[in-house]
Amino acid sequence: MKAVVLVGGRGTRLRPLTLRTPKQMLPVAGRPLIERVLAHLAGHGVDEVVLSLGYKPDAFRRAYPDGTCAGVRLVYAVEEEPLDTAGAIRFAATEAGVDERFLVVNGDVLSDLDITALAAAHARAAESGGALATIALAPVEDPSSFGVVSLDDQSRVTAFVEKPSPGEAPSDLVNVGFYVLEPEVLARIPAEGRVNIERETFPALVADGLLRGCRQECWWSDVGTPERYLAVSLELLDQGAEGAEAVAASAVVASSAQVSRSLLGPGCRIGRNARVEGSIIFSRAIVGNGAQVHDSIVGASAVVGDATTVASLSVLGNDVEVEGGTTLSGVLLPPPEEWPPA
Repeated sequence: MKAVVLVGGRGTRLRPLTLRTPKQMLPVAGRPLIERVLAHLAGHGVDEVVLSLGYKPDAFRRAYPDGTCAGVRLVYAVEEEPLDTAGAIRFAATEAGVDERFLVVNGDVLSDLDITALAAAHARAAESGGALATIALAPVEDPSSFGVVSLDDQSRVTAFVEKPSPGEAPSDLVNVGFYVLEPEVLARIPAEGRVNIERETFPALVADGLLRGCRQECWWSDVGTPERYLAVSLELLDQGAEGAEAVAASAVVASSAQVSRSLLGPGCRIGRNARVEGSIIFSRAIVGNGAQVHDSIVGASAVVGDATTVASLSVLGNDVEVEGGTTLSGVLLPPPEEWPPA
């Protein structure tokens, strides 16, 4: 099966980490996010992926110059202007000549979803009831931040509500960002302009009785905010996920430093009597003598000065330098007022 993976967003919620780097190229427990996404697909027989690109597409080409990633062949489809989710799917599938049933994946979602079971559920629904699309669903305690779905006894979607108000969700089942689509869906997406699959395409399919849901009890998380990015990275470290090294081989940690439940990237340096807890230190970053980093993220080549404290989900972008003796709590550097327009 082929897949379209949506990786064109600007990752604005992860700024300042994404000011220079696409979200899917950020390291997650020692491997770029895109590699973890594609390794999951490869494990379920996906052998070709169309990357729907928009923001800084050359970063992907440089990283995978031979056109393969995690054992999967890559096809690049670069939008000249943002087309939103459905528009991006149509553009990418058309550019790559996709003309048969295919998988769509949100490129900022990590999961152990059984894609094989999802594809089989869709095949049954397509053969028996004319379904054009099947979406993967999982139960959550608070569905108000997600696309919420209700099903009938034949797994037909009867309602699709994107981010309902608290207490108004039709069920506890939410869209986890994996879909199987028939190529006929592409003809239902306007060829020009921005089109959103959750707010426009799926509700239209619901109205025609052509959308099915596949409920699974699975682990999943999007990696779209600093809080979730940090939490997922540390969770994968705890699980011993492939490539999840707590301390990269080229990292230098002073013998008097204390590091606990953290990820230290290649070439970073942790000074004497420094403490790093529950944090991510990117490649070549420096944590000075006596400095403390708690529950925070320090970007590539950033410098945390001696006796500085960085805490409470502070995020330092690439090359940021913090003077010694500073205390940062919940701070983003550079600050948002210095960021370019989204």
